[in-house]
Amino acid sequence: MARTAIEEVAKQIGGRAISRSAGNPTLLTGREISEHIAHAQAEPILVMFDDNGHSRLGPGERAMRAVLNDRRFQVLGVLAVAANAMSDEGIIVHFSIDCHGQKVYDGVDKFGHRLYLPYPMVFGDTLGVLRGQRIPLIIGIGDIGKMNGYDSPVYGSRITRKAVNEILVFHGIFIPPIPSLSEAHAGGDSACTDPTPML
Repeated sequence: MARTAIEEVAKQIGGRAISRSAGNPTLLTGREISEHIAHAQAEPILVMFDDNGHSRLGPGERAMRAVLNDRRFQVLGVLAVAANAMSDEGIIVHFSIDCHGQKVYDGVDKFGHRLYLPYPMVFGDTLGVLRGQRIPLIIGIGDIGKMNGYDSPVYGSRITRKAVNEILVFHGIFIPPIPSLSEAHAGGDSACTDPTPML
């Protein structure tokens, strides 16, 4: 689902998604992903990394670190995707985009719910490698392509699109406007509540 969402957003902004970087966990090495980036036919370029819950430095984080340290590329920003529960793999973010598409100075969980922390922090298994990296903008977000339907690719993955827009606007890059977020989850409740308890 995340791959479909990222591909949809890349199309909307006239960029390119490195689809082969998707996986649970990430299967390509950092060097392989870097080569795909270098040969991409359009910009900006969206890349995905996943550790599949690996408790230590997993394949997604290793690949991400290699790409972040590749001096051929300018990293505009990172979407820090929340996992199932709080863990030691937390990262301070500049702000988050919640499941309503609102910019909040707080963390969010995988459903895009605010955490109501005293500081904006997101917890996930592929985030530890971001510590110490010089990244202009880190935005917290729920489970891309999901969030109880609010980020469904059927409706244009508008939560992810909003977060990507924030990064582009930060760098002064013009992008087309986002259609109304009210259409993103037809019939959804106002609290974007998921019936499944969070583990």
